[in-house]
Amino acid sequence: MPLLSILIVILVVGVLLWIINSFIPMDSKIKQIFNIVVVIALVVWLLKAFGVLAYLTNVQI
Repeated sequence: MPLLSILIVILVVGVLLWIINSFIPMDSKIKQIFNIVVVIALVVWLLKAFGVLAYLTNVQI
């Protein structure tokens, strides 16, 4: 996956999070949980995009 595509996805996710946090009224606890879930999903996606997650699943102890 090209680096430019990855940067665009990160930028779009960041803008969407900012819009949701700024303009949608929510309880702060729900907003915090939502932000954490989105960031974790983005990190997992990035690990898969760079192939790190596939490498980690093949590691045998």
